[in-house]
Amino acid sequence: MKIAICGKGGVGKSTVSALLAGAMAASGRKVLAIDADPSPHLARLLGISEEDVPVPIARMKELLQERSQRNGPFYNMNPKVDDLPARFMKEAGPNIRLMVLGAIQQGGAGCACAENAVLRNLLNMLLLSPDEEIILDMEAGVEHLGRGTIAGADHILIVVQPYRGSIETAGRIDQLAKDLGIKSLQLVANGVMDQEDLEFIKDASGVEPIGIFPASKEVRRAERNGQPIYGVDPELDRAAADLLDRLAATT
Repeated sequence: MKIAICGKGGVGKSTVSALLAGAMAASGRKVLAIDADPSPHLARLLGISEEDVPVPIARMKELLQERSQRNGPFYNMNPKVDDLPARFMKEAGPNIRLMVLGAIQQGGAGCACAENAVLRNLLNMLLLSPDEEIILDMEAGVEHLGRGTIAGADHILIVVQPYRGSIETAGRIDQLAKDLGIKSLQLVANGVMDQEDLEFIKDASGVEPIGIFPASKEVRRAERNGQPIYGVDPELDRAAADLLDRLAATT
């Protein structure tokens, strides 16, 4: 099963990603967690110390230049990437491997098409692999959907919190995904404190969330202490396991 996690910045995409990766691992499955955010945080939430966090592949300029074979405005649109996973995966706990992909942030009017071709090919290769269980923590917003890079995911989860801004972004993501012909979208509620929060999300979105993650002091404490956030709050661990069961039933 390959799950992509989207949503507005700050809604807890990385938190949900880490909890789902932990739930997969706890069930005995081997999972690859991919952080494709320009400001990656997933390694920390999986308990990897700051000094051991891998450098995002998106920041490896020499590697990207070599693989894209860029020559002025010309570059290889199908660069070689099949050797990169073995080189840049990192063990992040029992049954969990991490790859920090990152995302190209191009300032000014320049074009990062060549560099993005390498990242896109790598991500597509992983998503199309039949043997990988994947949790993909995407960048914030909707632009990645516009590039069509996650069409290979079995499920796209849009994380929202009980705020109008996050639900408005979820609506834009949903519309773009439909424009791309992607139908396997589901809403996940995060940071829910009470029934009022949940009802607000339902009313504002018009959608019944497939998963609900309560606000958790234990998770906040683990994150501050640099510990893995899965396995510290039984209620959230159950929420992650239940969400995986529901997704499996619809695959």
